[in-house]
Amino acid sequence: MRTFHKTLSVLAAAVLAVALPLGAQTAGQDIKNAGHDTADASKQVAHKTAHGTKKVYHKTKHATKVAAHKTGEGVDTAAHDTKYGTEVAAKKTATGTRNVGRRIEGKPTVPNHPEDTTPH
Repeated sequence: MRTFHKTLSVLAAAVLAVALPLGAQTAGQDIKNAGHDTADASKQVAHKTAHGTKKVYHKTKHATKVAAHKTGEGVDTAAHDTKYGTEVAAKKTATGTRNVGRRIEGKPTVPNHPEDTTPH
């Protein structure tokens, strides 16, 4: 019986001697794996952030071009309307001035170009 206990003790010591370093290597490998997982996750986040930033940049650039184009159209329309309004005012002023002279001379007045009252 004593031999059995001695054999069992030696066997248990051998199992522990082999198992402890294996467990330590596994824990170390787990730490390395965790480090690699963290690095991979960081790279993935950085990539997605860069992609999102580029997408926002391109959308903003496009929206700015559209806004500039629309503003240009608005300026063109305003310039056209201002030009038209100035022409109408000039014609009415000329007609009014002519009518003052005609009134002084006792002649009938001329209408203010009713065909030019609609915008072009």
